[in-house]
Formats: sequence, C-alpha cells, structure tokens
Amino acid sequence: MVLRCTKKLLSVIGTVLISEAAPDVEDWYANLLWFDRRKCLLLTHVSTLFTIFEADVSASDLRSTGSFISTLIMRELLSDGLPPDIFGPGSGEVVYAKTADRSVLGCMNDMAYMCEAAIAKSGSLRNTDLVALNRHLRRNINSARNYERPIDLTIRRLGAH
Repeated sequence: MVLRCTKKLLSVIGTVLISEAAPDVEDWYANLLWFDRRKCLLLTHVSTLFTIFEADVSASDLRSTGSFISTLIMRELLSDGLPPDIFGPGSGEVVYAKTADRSVLGCMNDMAYMCEAAIAKSGSLRNTDLVALNRHLRRNINSARNYERPIDLTIRRLGAH
C-alpha cells in the first residue's frame, strides 16, 4: 500500500525511505492534524475519497509496517457494512511517498475543516462522537469526484470487483 503523506506527517514519522512510486488510483493520502494538543490522522483513498479520521495516534503507530493503517481501514469498512478487503488485502506493508494530487489534498483540507467544526461543536475531541464523524466524512458530497459521496463510490467499487 502506498501512503502519500503530507510534509508535516513525514517529519513526525521521521522516515527517510520515501518511495518515488508513480501516483496511482489505489494510493492513500495521509495528513497529520492536531486537536486538543493530540495528534490525529486523516486518511483518504484517492479514487473513492473514502476517509478515516483517527484521534490519538502516535509516531510509532504511524511507523508500523502497515498493521496500524490496515486495521483502521478494515475497522471503518466494517463499520459501514462493507467487506474489509474492498481495497485489497489488509496486511501489506506500507510504502511512504510524497503527495502528488492537489485535488485530493484540497478534499482533505475540506474534511479537516469538517473535523474541526465537529470537534468545536462538541466542545472537545474527547466529547466528539468519532463514529458519527467518520460516517459524516464518507457521506459528504465532494466536487472532486463528480459530486458523489465517497461511500457511494466505494459501494460501486464493490460491484466492479
């Protein structure tokens, strides 16, 4: 799995093993967000914009060989009633790369703002219903993918496989 990380995230991970892999529709993008002085991770699949927000991540979680990221993806797919392998086998190693698609980064900025708004509305990260927040992120219409919801694109992907 190729994980295209923002510069901010790469500096926290501290990895020097950056792949020069060509951009692919199966890549995942990752950004580090800070809420209530806690590290949070925002993951987005390139072709579907299926997004996952995870609070309280550590640098060691992010440096893992894919188990942490794979577990997050499988957990969120299952929470939406989808097969855990819809994006491929979940036990592969993560290859880190730099971001390569501004439209995905723009979508992630919008989703980061939605996270910020939800956390502010609930009063703190601790009081935020993260299950509801993740469901909202995947059901929000996005112009980058023809005004379709990420969950619908993901379900359509299931029918294509």
